[in-house]
Amino acid sequence: MIKKPLILVCNDDGYRARGVMELAQVAGEFGDVVVVAPVNGQSGMSHAVTLNQPIRLKSGEMCNGKPAYACSGTPADCVKIALNQILDRKPDLVLSGINHGSNASVSLFYSGTVAAAIEACMNGIPAIAFSVDDHSADADFTLAVKSAGTIIKRILESGLPTGTCLNINFPKITEEQFRGMKVCRQTIGVWKEEFERRVDPQGHDYFWLTGEFSNDEPLAEDTDEWALSHNYGAIVPVSIDFTDYPALEALKLWAL
Repeated sequence: MIKKPLILVCNDDGYRARGVMELAQVAGEFGDVVVVAPVNGQSGMSHAVTLNQPIRLKSGEMCNGKPAYACSGTPADCVKIALNQILDRKPDLVLSGINHGSNASVSLFYSGTVAAAIEACMNGIPAIAFSVDDHSADADFTLAVKSAGTIIKRILESGLPTGTCLNINFPKITEEQFRGMKVCRQTIGVWKEEFERRVDPQGHDYFWLTGEFSNDEPLAEDTDEWALSHNYGAIVPVSIDFTDYPALEALKLWAL
């Protein structure tokens, strides 16, 4: 008997978030789905793992009819514990999201959603992170869900290059406005951060992180931010190898 593909679904918004439920639903059209997601939102946790306290699992929760586990740890923890303690075999695919909010450009470095996909990729598993540029609890995931089916099918059939996962983002637009998908590179940009100083009832200062994204190449048509701003979905291949190879060759010439 041929087994169906095993698909692990996770996120960083928490196991009750609409995005993970919708992603699990579409993934169920292509294989057996298990959801392992944080108990609470873990946005901005990047690739953090839990070292100083135990990780707890609550099993038996259902996510659109799929078995689900609520994990007290981070998104990366969710993938790690799924591979080590929950799944009876290595998954054929890991899906992370659908995230409430864009993870384009430099945001991918802060994203727990993308980190979960990277963790899977580090373990030799094809992985995709899905995000929509809408932070609202009732965000419209129609474009992401419809496109996800096509992309999941393609990856299950063809795989991905070793050491590569996909970071996929969608703009906040209607289906009529959507112009399709573009394969892009990551935009060069930075979050210009500010800390708002406040005073608590006891008279002590505390700080709240604010800021805005600054796009350093707004006219570059091969970037993910350009694609999103022009009503395309953006697909960025992400490598787990951070080595800067041109710099590596230049540094070899140093007299050390």
